[in-house]
Amino acid sequence: MKPLFARGSSATSRAFLFIVIMMVLVVVGLYTDKLEPLREKLAQFVTPFYQITNVPSRVNDWRKDTFVSQADLKVENEALKTELLIHQRKLQQLASLAAENVRLRQLLNASQMLQDTVLIAELIGVSPNPLSHKVIINRGTKDGAFKGQPVLDAFGLMGQVTEVSESSSTVLLISDSTHAIPVQVNRNGVRAIAEGTGDLNSLSLRHVSANTDIRAGDLLVSSGLGDRFPVGYPVAEVLQVVRDPGKAFLTVIAKPMARLDRSRHLLLVFENRDQASVPGALAKVSLPAVVVPTSSSSASSASSLQGGAQ
Repeated sequence: MKPLFARGSSATSRAFLFIVIMMVLVVVGLYTDKLEPLREKLAQFVTPFYQITNVPSRVNDWRKDTFVSQADLKVENEALKTELLIHQRKLQQLASLAAENVRLRQLLNASQMLQDTVLIAELIGVSPNPLSHKVIINRGTKDGAFKGQPVLDAFGLMGQVTEVSESSSTVLLISDSTHAIPVQVNRNGVRAIAEGTGDLNSLSLRHVSANTDIRAGDLLVSSGLGDRFPVGYPVAEVLQVVRDPGKAFLTVIAKPMARLDRSRHLLLVFENRDQASVPGALAKVSLPAVVVPTSSSSASSASSLQGGAQ
């Protein structure tokens, strides 16, 4: 049998024959489906080789995506932390403003209980001397402040102005050991002197005789004696009364009504002065600070005062 390609056939002839065969196969594949089964078998055989050759490219893409994602997550995490800190700061400011709003409302309620002209002041400093209970406020002579002026917070008498400059004043608190104020028991009008003890939460009554009608829970108000503090301002609540048979006087301990260590907004009292003469003063109202009882209604008066102070 004669071979298809003779040994003497040239490479050109063989190449031409292969080209013709390929063209025939292409034409058959385009216009008929007789080669479809063969094509499917060849595709199944070739597909794994394509997948293997594509592995390095896929690994490289995965590596890039992984590192880029981690970098993006880190940046996003830092941004979220910063945003959280900003919102926390805003939340703290809102909480502080809400608390300040409550304090101002309490102060406004207190001013409406007073008959005198008052001016709101803000505490701006505290004396560094632990033995001296003094605070600095942002009102001075330009605001009408003067030495000896009574100072209150929303709950009671805090002290009096002792030093005045143009734009600030120093207030001596009633708890200072050098401070004393004439008071009377709101229940029955019994008078006494309340002295500071050097403790912000404690006052003592001087020279209270053993037969004096005073008890724990009594409200002490300013008596107006000495013409320094107007009459009827809440000063303290009696906490303890100790009766020693061997002593002529009682030991009486009281707690200041004012929040000496917490109040930030205060009231300067201008007794018997017109509102127009005090820049920025609050308007007068007709209600007294405290009604000192002269009859059997004393107990109810004390209760109503304490409720109003709260």
